[in-house]
Amino acid sequence: MIAMDLSIYNCFLPHDDHEASLAFYRDTLGFELRNDVEYGGLHWLTMGPVGQPGTSIVLHPPAADPGVTDDERRVISEMMAKGTYAGINLATTDLDGTFEKLQAGDADVVQEPTDQPWGVRDCALRDPAGNMIRIFEVN
Repeated sequence: MIAMDLSIYNCFLPHDDHEASLAFYRDTLGFELRNDVEYGGLHWLTMGPVGQPGTSIVLHPPAADPGVTDDERRVISEMMAKGTYAGINLATTDLDGTFEKLQAGDADVVQEPTDQPWGVRDCALRDPAGNMIRIFEVN
């Protein structure tokens, strides 16, 4: 196999309230706003960890995709409300300290820091759109 120089540049998560999403990713997670594109009253927010300009999350309005049918939009909305549509895994070297700050920021905690049977320690929360965010402790 040929080695390639690849890295993760950005990923997409849906949102249904750009102000709530901006506040959560900026104020609760400490990410910086890199871009806010408005079109037709809808917003695409590009957020990322401070000091990591090469990695971003694009928060997008899922209903804006012209290839999505009305039935699909309904299913997406239902799945977002249940927290089963999308998610992201983040990492920290201090899970307990990070979790303490998240609780102080009134995050929607799904799981407190836990040693998982498969060898990782993590916690879980949801963003305002219902996206699952798991935070793993790494050394």
